[in-house]
Amino acid sequence: MKKIFRIVSVLEGASYLLLLFIATPIKYWGDNDAFVKLLGMPHGILFMAYMFLAFYLKGQMEWKAKTFLIILAASVLPFGTFYIDKKYLRA
Repeated sequence: MKKIFRIVSVLEGASYLLLLFIATPIKYWGDNDAFVKLLGMPHGILFMAYMFLAFYLKGQMEWKAKTFLIILAASVLPFGTFYIDKKYLRA
């Protein structure tokens, strides 16, 4: 399950960066919301999967409360999930 969480973590981070740095500027500066509509739903699904897997793995990975909060907070920070992958998920 840890391997699946790593994959979801990287995909969630990539979808967030695409949404934040590509789709949103195109929406507001280019007056075209097609990319936000295209990337929004997959990012939302990946975000929910990231949260679900984090809660699921909390006990198995024996994360302390502080570590768990860092893992959850990283999902809303640009590049945060990549940090989590490197610091907590790589074996």
